Amino acid sequence: MSIGRVLTIAGSAAQGSAGIQADLKTFEEFNVYGMSAITAIVANNKQTDQGIFTQQVESVEAQVYASLEHVGIDALKTGMLFTKEIISRTASLIKESGNKNVVVDPVMIGKMGSQLLKDEAIDTLKEKLVPLAKVVTPNLHEAARMLNCPVPETPEDMKVVASDLYQLGPQYVLVKGGSLKNYPAVDMLYDGSSMVELESERVKTTHTSGAGCTYSAAITAELANGFPVEEAVRRAKSFVTTAIRHALSFDRGIGSTYHAAHRIKE
Repeated sequence: MSIGRVLTIAGSAAQGSAGIQADLKTFEEFNVYGMSAITAIVANNKQTDQGIFTQQVESVEAQVYASLEHVGIDALKTGMLFTKEIISRTASLIKESGNKNVVVDPVMIGKMGSQLLKDEAIDTLKEKLVPLAKVVTPNLHEAARMLNCPVPETPEDMKVVASDLYQLGPQYVLVKGGSLKNYPAVDMLYDGSSMVELESERVKTTHTSGAGCTYSAAITAELANGFPVEEAVRRAKSFVTTAIRHALSFDRGIGSTYHAAHRIKE
């Protein structure tokens, strides 16, 4: 049996809705073989003083090499990398792997407000990792921080931001408009020559933890499955929209996207 092989290099979210956990759930739904390299453990809570535990660079390196050596990869994604040291080494490992199906999700702020990328690491992300991306997938706030510009407020603003981000060197830029007010859930996909506007319903819910991770993981899975970028993005957007439509609430704040929703609910 031939199956796509996908690696996620990201943080572990103890509550299960985002990060590595969201990625692996998504990979399973897309019938690809998922592997992980954990960059940090995120476990924010009210009982302990510390909630984010960064892994050593050597740990991240060993996990990536184990995946490459024992399985191999057809596509990979990056999520929360947190420090410039981890970003730099991750970029080197991606170059060494020779893999071109690279999705960079520039994770910066968590749904609960946690800072998931140190300020001094943003330049390293832009200079070393983004140019390796087949697709980079910032949300509106991440795009604004990467460009040091105001947060886009309209679809036209998003087009300008997508064009500016393309100058950083990725093959495609996907600017996600999930937080855009007074508009449908619109995303902009730009490849340097054409701007594709992707629109879906805006689901009225606060339970969207893991939506960004899930979206980028779904794109990565579909690249491993052989789909071209635009089709991979369209299929991923449909998947994450369904996951948000049937989001899970645990009556304890922001709930989770439901990764099995497309299979069970529709």
